[in-house]
Amino acid sequence: MPTHILVAGGGIGGLTTALALSRSRHRADVFEQAAVFGEIGAGVQLGPNVTRRLQQLDLGTGLAKIAARPDALVVRRAGSDAVLARLPLGDAMQQRYGAPYFCAHRADLHALLLEAVRTRGTGTLVTAAQIKQVETSDDLVCVSSADARAWEGEALVGADGLWSMVRRQLDTPAAAEPPRVTGHTAWRALALQSDLPAALRRQQIDVWLGPHLHAVAYPVRGGDWLNVVVIAESAPAGDARDWDQSSSIAALQRATGRSGGGLQALLEAMPGWRAWSLSDRAPLTSAADMAHERVALVGDAAHPMVPYLAQGAGMAIEDAVALADALGDGSAVDVPAAFARYAEARWQRNAQVQARARRNGEVFHATGPVRFGRDLAMRTLGARLLDQPWLYGG
Repeated sequence: MPTHILVAGGGIGGLTTALALSRSRHRADVFEQAAVFGEIGAGVQLGPNVTRRLQQLDLGTGLAKIAARPDALVVRRAGSDAVLARLPLGDAMQQRYGAPYFCAHRADLHALLLEAVRTRGTGTLVTAAQIKQVETSDDLVCVSSADARAWEGEALVGADGLWSMVRRQLDTPAAAEPPRVTGHTAWRALALQSDLPAALRRQQIDVWLGPHLHAVAYPVRGGDWLNVVVIAESAPAGDARDWDQSSSIAALQRATGRSGGGLQALLEAMPGWRAWSLSDRAPLTSAADMAHERVALVGDAAHPMVPYLAQGAGMAIEDAVALADALGDGSAVDVPAAFARYAEARWQRNAQVQARARRNGEVFHATGPVRFGRDLAMRTLGARLLDQPWLYGG
């Protein structure tokens, strides 16, 4: 008999978990609190460490159709637009790490995963299931929703994001603590590249670094669209739970001031802006932060992180594949032992990514002597400083 696993959360992490478990012949039921399965947000960067896992799940061809393949990562100063460093991507990443570096729209990636789960999944997809209670015993997990529906399984995976309810089932002091509001606000915009002036179109990843802020622009949807993100240290945009809010270029400029000519022209050309406040948690400290008995966490439920390493979705996808690997594809699985193996295999890597993401934020937004040293190091070391073998090859 296959192991029956309940997956709370139908986002990228939850669907990848369900697909990986189904591929290993386990039954994975997915419970989404929204009325329909869908994904909000804009672009997502997928390094070779991530695309390699998606290829393992037989999604390589589909991913290549929906994503853009940027040819370089270029870092600039926000004030002058001067280039500080450049890292070749494209063929260079494929040759070095055996997998491509892609940029995708979150909704497109989510749709690809959802279709794969619908066609190849082994369980059911349940919507409007806001999980309110979890009960565990020696061999069963029972979850119930706000409308009094209930489901039983042999294990529960929490893929329910930053404000995870499943997280509370872990036996650690930090499990019930709220996330940390960072005081950083992000603005995002999307534009059809053909609607932009030719000088503003791009098929590479551009990053601008400025005092207390940075901006990123990269292609998505086969290169037809451009995703732009500006992150600044400012007062939170609103309630941390209400992270997707309508905004404007005026609000962005009030928080960041005007940028240099090249970046400012791009920001003003974008047709609309959304804003949200960023939150995270401290880096994981042990395997107990990711699993306990018949409950395990993936993605933001376990290790939400600031986006300064572009690996939030990537770590959730890595988690999903590792969880399925730990459970194996045999019958009579010892779930607590398998979940313990999974957590032990994952927590240190996730903690490292969390810590590096926080450190990158300090470096990106540096002022004074630190900023001078950063720029000098980038000009001197270039691609060697931007490449991340420990991450992309992991």
